[in-house]
Amino acid sequence: MGAQNSNPLHKKQARVVMMGLDFSGKSTLLYKLKRNQTVETFPTVGFNVDSLEIAKNVSITMWDVGGQDKLRSNWKEYLEDTDVLIFVVDSSDTSRLPDATAELLTILNNANMSGVPFLILANKLDLPTALSIKELIHTLKLENYDDRDWDIQSCSAHTGEGLVEAMNILARLLKKARSL
Repeated sequence: MGAQNSNPLHKKQARVVMMGLDFSGKSTLLYKLKRNQTVETFPTVGFNVDSLEIAKNVSITMWDVGGQDKLRSNWKEYLEDTDVLIFVVDSSDTSRLPDATAELLTILNNANMSGVPFLILANKLDLPTALSIKELIHTLKLENYDDRDWDIQSCSAHTGEGLVEAMNILARLLKKARSL
């Protein structure tokens, strides 16, 4: 009879879901990570999905879910079997941060997200109106999430600044989540 394949190289790819309000830069980030190119994107209707190698021997399937208001009610459909959530915020759009805070809370309160670690990508750090990490931690109420691992990284989808650090954080969060 056949033996089960126990080769550690055949592990299932980690499932990473990337969410955030529309125009926060999710698709631009995905293309920058995948192709190291800055491309003009359009609002995502539905989702984009791609495989990425974020570190040596760390591969993920990244789901980039559209963030328009009318699509957010469907976000819960993408959360099952999520290993890590990436939540992207436009750190320069302070008028929409209350909406981003509310949506993050809704996602993290979903039953499928119990204990799932998350990474906040504070995108658009290259804009003069971008908030600091400290200001974003306070505004997004991140200090309230002591029930799971989380981290925050400033970045720019256009320049790529901060993305290497973000992928290192993501790899660390995945490793820790899988060891539990």
